[in-house]
Amino acid sequence: MVHRSKISRNTDQFALQQLRNQIDQRVYPAHRLDRKTSGVLLFALHEEALKKVRKIFDEQQIHKTYWAIVRGHTVESETINYALTNDNGKVQPAVTHYRTVDRVELEVPHGKFSTSRYAWVEAYPETGRMHQLRKHFAHIYHPIIGDRPHGCNKQNKLFLEKWKMNTMLLHARSMEFVHPFTFKKLVLQAHLHPEFERMMLLMGFIHQD
Repeated sequence: MVHRSKISRNTDQFALQQLRNQIDQRVYPAHRLDRKTSGVLLFALHEEALKKVRKIFDEQQIHKTYWAIVRGHTVESETINYALTNDNGKVQPAVTHYRTVDRVELEVPHGKFSTSRYAWVEAYPETGRMHQLRKHFAHIYHPIIGDRPHGCNKQNKLFLEKWKMNTMLLHARSMEFVHPFTFKKLVLQAHLHPEFERMMLLMGFIHQD
């Protein structure tokens, strides 16, 4: 969890508190991730910085790159333009661009099929709606592996039973924007977390050096 909230009763670890303790000063979350999404988090060190960074997000002057493993074989590249409804019932425009990095077909029977197909995609959300990538890939029938409730329960069960994998294969790989005070381009990147990397190896998307 990024910070304490009404849905954080079953954990006592929060990124905001950990970072605050590490650098011994107050921090302000400028960018959040879903609980099971790994990758880049952005914090501001004071309220003025937070205001400027939020403006960068609001004006879409930021380029975000996500990696995900999805069910099935996706097309080479595509734009998903599909409006989403927020928790207050408001319909908001939402756009995601993505490209397929690689595809695999595993000798793993599932349901009526003798094999299982998956794709590694790199996604670039143009807008920043809640659960946008998760909802968009579910919308095109290529749900993200490990996603609940937008994903495929049968696939999630398969990954849990066969590979003991109980996370979501969605990773905020990088974030690029112009620093609001120095005006220099910032490129922030995060390595894959161990469980995501383990599944990439098992599925043959990457290979051990």
